[in-house]
Amino acid sequence: QLQASGGGLVQAGGSLRLSCAASGRTASTYTMGWFRQAPGKEREFVASINWSGSTRYTGDSVKGRFTISRDNAKNTVYLQMNSLKPEDTAVYSCAARRGAGNQYTLRVANTYDHWGQGTQVTVSS
Repeated sequence: QLQASGGGLVQAGGSLRLSCAASGRTASTYTMGWFRQAPGKEREFVASINWSGSTRYTGDSVKGRFTISRDNAKNTVYLQMNSLKPEDTAVYSCAARRGAGNQYTLRVANTYDHWGQGTQVTVSS
């Protein structure tokens, strides 16, 4: 089970940190990802991180501004979002999958096995 939190309303240029808490004995072995979906748009890959944190991928639209990390002792994955823009407004969801994947498959939502409920991020201009 995945529980995302940390969303809210922020002004452009501001920062937010999202958290995704995972439950289960093997949660720390899963590859984790963040996706987002804005109204009327397709779901978009944001970032992924493997079980050890040694391999991370970031979507082109957030590269240099968003950072994914994890704390396996807490079974929690984070998404630090800086320099937020109005176009970052979306529902952000965390996901988990077995296996490491690669830079292509990790960007595809249906390769993930488990999903959280999503948290709304709204960036005002």
